Amino acid sequence: MKNISKLFTYVLLGVGLVFTSCETTDLDLLDDPNNVTQDKASLDRFMTAIQLDFTSFMRQMGGNGAALTRINYMFGRTYSNNYQPVALNGEWSLAYRGMFSDMASAESLAQSNGDNKHLGVMRILKAYTLITLVDAFGDVPLSQATDPSAYPAPMVDPGADVYAAAIDMLNEGIDYLSQPGDNLEYDFFYNNEFGKWTKLANTVKMVAFLNTGNTSGFNGIVNTGNFINSTDDDFQFQYGTNETNPDTRHPSYNSNYNVTGTGPYQSVWLMGTMLDLGDPRMRYYFYRQSDCCPGASCNPGGSQTTLTCSVAPRPNHFPSDMLFCSLEEGYWGRDHGNAEGIPPDSFQKTSGGVYPIGGSFDDDRFTSVTVGGGGGGAGIVPIMLASWTEFMKAEVALASGSAGAASSALSAGMNKHINKVLEFGSLDPEADSAFFASSSDVSSYISSVVNAFNSGSNEDKWEVLATQQFIAHYGNGMDSYNFYRRTGYPKKLQLNIDPNPGAFVRSFFYPANEANVNSNIVQKPGVDVQVFWDTNPPSPGFPVAN
Repeated sequence: MKNISKLFTYVLLGVGLVFTSCETTDLDLLDDPNNVTQDKASLDRFMTAIQLDFTSFMRQMGGNGAALTRINYMFGRTYSNNYQPVALNGEWSLAYRGMFSDMASAESLAQSNGDNKHLGVMRILKAYTLITLVDAFGDVPLSQATDPSAYPAPMVDPGADVYAAAIDMLNEGIDYLSQPGDNLEYDFFYNNEFGKWTKLANTVKMVAFLNTGNTSGFNGIVNTGNFINSTDDDFQFQYGTNETNPDTRHPSYNSNYNVTGTGPYQSVWLMGTMLDLGDPRMRYYFYRQSDCCPGASCNPGGSQTTLTCSVAPRPNHFPSDMLFCSLEEGYWGRDHGNAEGIPPDSFQKTSGGVYPIGGSFDDDRFTSVTVGGGGGGAGIVPIMLASWTEFMKAEVALASGSAGAASSALSAGMNKHINKVLEFGSLDPEADSAFFASSSDVSSYISSVVNAFNSGSNEDKWEVLATQQFIAHYGNGMDSYNFYRRTGYPKKLQLNIDPNPGAFVRSFFYPANEANVNSNIVQKPGVDVQVFWDTNPPSPGFPVAN
């Protein structure tokens, strides 16, 4: 991991790229020294920029999906206000002004030099990005995109057509990878193991087939075995520990481990659910700075003012058994949709842990977060994991009435994911290994979940599968957002704290930085517009845990 960090730092310094948030960066600058242009950059410099933009895009889109599905905390009481057109400006710019623009220039360089491996990787990353764009926005520009001289105001293509084009790109990418060509100078994902890139391409097709209900296409790939089926093939981006010039740490580590304490809140639903289940990943996901949460049975006395909901009545629309506000054992977070101001609790509330952001492992030390603490930010962005493909297989099996196959896939998915998470404990040099989860802890937990699945009704089975799918997607909730819109499960998610939050986000508004200047894009009337594969009943009413 240290070698990866050093290489990462070297590459970023060499190409003049730094991590910045697209939400705060002016991407319209005409002469940005960090922007790759064809007259001053090689193909490999383009490839570096493309991979970094792709990572940022997937991380930010995953954060949006996670907030909507309660994997992360969502600030703001109504969905339409939370996700106004300006909210996803950065993500759209990363795709169209970043990746796709760079790919258009890089492709001509690659073709002229016979760099087929570069072309294959670009095809796969573009296809994955396009599918994610459709999942988020619906109809998006493709046929007229990245050609401003001919199409200064590109029209959107139907989402189904973009999906079809993306699948064609994935097949083209696989074909390019089988042809002769030089390696990438820097392959941040698979270190030029192109068989793994082929597995990724097939797995992305599985995602598309799952969303569109193409069971035969999905199972056809599963039957080949040539997809991400082993954790050795996990598609993820590895961050480093360098703090400055450039900062290579996980962006979420930076917001959780700084001189002012922890910034973001953790989701009450996720922490409370994992606590109730006795999930062995808790100490890896979350780092508690306090051993007592206001309002819990430990009764910290006068500190309730730092968590005002702990002295407020339960919302009338919350069932009596629904998680609300205060959790036991010091798990201090926020409810879905809580829009209160921020009290002085940055050194009390629960922080992100060692997985996936490279923070601290929770061994009951209950000390404040520090810059450089824990794993120093050497975390990952999980983008597509072998455990997640097992959850996809479980969903397809359960939907087709094969409960036994679904149970086996559920068990395999949990096993793969939990064991992956447990490996992160060693990132924290201060961690007391006596608190690490044991193999018996893992086995007992998986058995209890699988037994609940096997003994439950069909409704119960969907609830168990959905809950475990969501828990395993901590760090990137885009696939959970899709799962939620496909199935409507889990139905026992924590409700929005506002009794009238408006329609759930079935797709996002078109970003303001595109819709405001592109006369061929008509802004949506609301966030309840469904993407082409979402054939469930309209909102409100679906999903039920709105």
